[in-house]
Amino acid sequence: MLRYLPFLLVLALWIFAFVDCLNTPEEEVRGLPKVVWVIVILLFGEVLVGPVAWLIAGKKRGFGAAGAGAGAGRWVAPDDNPEFLKSLGEDGKRRDAEG
Repeated sequence: MLRYLPFLLVLALWIFAFVDCLNTPEEEVRGLPKVVWVIVILLFGEVLVGPVAWLIAGKKRGFGAAGAGAGAGRWVAPDDNPEFLKSLGEDGKRRDAEG
């Protein structure tokens, strides 16, 4: 069973890169048109060149808090979100006024 592991890992990476490429919007694709990336992934997937190239250079990716574009469109926990906390205060004031 262990002898099949490298083949399964290559296949998993190949499938992941292919599906990731198909699900990526055209405006987030870098370097080549999306159709060309799909062809590169399919043709060079068996030797890992295509999937690795896609993961490294094909898609714009975020880099967390230290990366470019941090904070824009990023999920924030409710207790760290000032707008949510403000809405809680307004709800409390409204309930006090009603009751």
